[in-house]
Amino acid sequence: MPDLVLNGDYQPILGLRETERAIKFIKDYFEEHLASALNLQRVSAPLFLKKGSGINDDLNGVEAKATFRIKDDAYAEAECLFSLAKWKRMVLADYGFGPGEGLYTDMNAIRPDEECLDNLHSVYVDQWDWERVITEGQRNLDFLKEIVRKIYAVLRDTETTVQARYPQIVPMLPPEIVFVHAEELRNRWPNLSPRDRESRIVEEHGAVFVIGIGGPLADGTLHDGRAPDYDDWITPTVNGCQGLNGDILLRYPLVGRAFEISSMGIRVNRETLKQQLEIRGALQRCTLPWHQRLLAGELPLSIGGGIGQSRLCMFFLRKLHVGEVHASVWPAEMVERCRAAGIPLL
Repeated sequence: MPDLVLNGDYQPILGLRETERAIKFIKDYFEEHLASALNLQRVSAPLFLKKGSGINDDLNGVEAKATFRIKDDAYAEAECLFSLAKWKRMVLADYGFGPGEGLYTDMNAIRPDEECLDNLHSVYVDQWDWERVITEGQRNLDFLKEIVRKIYAVLRDTETTVQARYPQIVPMLPPEIVFVHAEELRNRWPNLSPRDRESRIVEEHGAVFVIGIGGPLADGTLHDGRAPDYDDWITPTVNGCQGLNGDILLRYPLVGRAFEISSMGIRVNRETLKQQLEIRGALQRCTLPWHQRLLAGELPLSIGGGIGQSRLCMFFLRKLHVGEVHASVWPAEMVERCRAAGIPLL
């Protein structure tokens, strides 16, 4: 497990019971203030969906889903969620949300194909999934940045509030978040991997939003993969760049690399859906029920994303391993190495 970071002098700031209290405090506070900042209403969300609806997300398109069969429904196959990006947009339409209104929910997912279980990655994923109706005039980079700044303001406010409750936790978020396109990172550090480019840029600025994730860069590579049917990663913006989506990354010295807290973006419209499906060789998805609704104009234009709940708690409580803020299943070797290093996994 070469990616597991074990700082020899690591000491948790809070004990197990106080950590559990702090987790609830952080989640309640952030959730309430995020909803206020973005005008979001909480809704209930599923833990799993029937296979074949086209609603479940595909992430990079290759990860296996956890599945099971429902005995009393003719053994129909269901699959556990990866995320709720497409489901949320459908709910915006079905519940009658209008421009400037949105929803959020607790998303709990199982990702058995997580390629590298380490300090930040777990088979269990928990996040706030949110989605908001927008107008055609808001499908642009300026509006995306406006929403990112609102989310970042809630992050900074939460950190200040956590510090007031636990004075031993010193704030580290900078006053402003910096915006940079993945193409700019490639131009600046062409010989580095995308992950290393992210670490370099957050080391300089502390908080960064990397724009344009999922579409091909000028050299034909991808900064990272994105499914073709939720974020818009193909719309041209400025200086030959493209994409109306991105990730919020923070500097986190404990793990020594960029700390992703959120993936988000303006969603595809009918035209960009077809373009992105064609690029990925997935035009057959146009026959799926969700995609047919979008192509028929039955789903609103929207912006949305996910914000990691355990990632957020890990960052604000200065934890070294995500297993310190949520209970999951880990390889036996990792459990033993964390125990020996004084990392109390829940």
